[in-house]
Amino acid sequence: MTPARRRLYIIGVVVLLMALGWGLKVVVEPAFQRTIVITSGADGGIYRSFADRYAPILKRQGIKLDIRSSSGSVENYERLKDPNSPYEVGFIQSGTTRPQESDHLQIIAAVSYEPIWVFYRGDTVINRLVQLRGKRVSVGVPGSGLLDVAQVLLGDSGVTGANTTMLQLDADKAYQGLESGQLDAAFFIGRPDAAMQTTLLNSNLKLMSFAQADALVQKFPSLSKVIFPRASTSIVNDLPRSDVTLLAATALLVSKDTLHPAFIYLLLDAAKTVHGGEDYFTPMAAFPNLNSEEFPVSEESERFFKSGRPFLQRYLPFWLASFIERRLLILLPFMALLLGLLQALPRMVEARIKKRLVVWYREVKSLEDEVWKYSSQPTAEQVAQWRSEIESIDAHASQIRMPQRYFHDVYLLKQAIGIVRGRIDQVAERVKEGPGVALRE
Repeated sequence: MTPARRRLYIIGVVVLLMALGWGLKVVVEPAFQRTIVITSGADGGIYRSFADRYAPILKRQGIKLDIRSSSGSVENYERLKDPNSPYEVGFIQSGTTRPQESDHLQIIAAVSYEPIWVFYRGDTVINRLVQLRGKRVSVGVPGSGLLDVAQVLLGDSGVTGANTTMLQLDADKAYQGLESGQLDAAFFIGRPDAAMQTTLLNSNLKLMSFAQADALVQKFPSLSKVIFPRASTSIVNDLPRSDVTLLAATALLVSKDTLHPAFIYLLLDAAKTVHGGEDYFTPMAAFPNLNSEEFPVSEESERFFKSGRPFLQRYLPFWLASFIERRLLILLPFMALLLGLLQALPRMVEARIKKRLVVWYREVKSLEDEVWKYSSQPTAEQVAQWRSEIESIDAHASQIRMPQRYFHDVYLLKQAIGIVRGRIDQVAERVKEGPGVALRE
């Protein structure tokens, strides 16, 4: 191999290795993503509390949950459906969005009921939303699921901005407005054990029981009817003093459909830990579940609820199981191709090496055929030409560079050259002795 060809070969090998390295980086690197960006909800709200409880569970698997606050369900939906946003997963309240197929979102699980509380002032018992007409009512903040559901429920009862003062206040300001008398009623959402709900339930404010809950649930399937039992706040003080009928939305854990499947299993494990217990409204293991039709269901979620986590994820560290499941399987065809090439390479090399020998075997054979053809009456010039050709073949054969394992083939070629040389010498002797002398076998 000439120096120029050797340099070209080395450059080609380097370029090939660089291309393979880049390809492996592109294929393998996503399997080792270590962060999930979640859009949670308002600080101190129910969604933020969920995310805060997920974070340490995921951390034990080496995954960081990047929690980013929002105004609530509506903003979470807007963030997630944006394909260019960094948000990968978030909480969305049932009934607050109108998802489209083009959103490319999927439900991981329904994780919890979100009770809707209506607290009010005054001596008159309020158990129908129509009774709020003409009053000063807080309905939640822009971007929140509470604002959306409150406006829908009030509108269905004939309570609108035209006949009622509706204020968009956060939970703290709504509570202060009730206590100061600036508000007559306010909508809240959250678990009974949340800080704001605990404060409200232990105050002198009255809690509305939805007398029309069955009809409202039938009309709005995204809502559920739940019962807050008597004395749930305080057995000693018997608060509340009777069962309270509430409406509840459902908190949905939703992700982009591009979220790594291994992360979905980790999030489902976290959801099962956080939401799987018994509470005021649901028995043990009622959540998480897939009882929602607002978004397409993740395939991984369906498999999880049927058979649990995949086999490898049960027994291997997350990063290793993820790599094998999502990346090694992709690499298998390439590995098979590489194995085939590795098996074929020695044969290709051997064929290339023997091709060098075959060329000179053909030259030897061609010369031998010519010697036999003209051996009866060769001229001195022909004999000289034959001797020149055989010596040239011998010289070239001596310059063939071969691995040591092919020395045997080189010496067989040398032996063939020697045989033809001997026959040329016999013809030369016959030419000296004159005609009539046969060429000896």
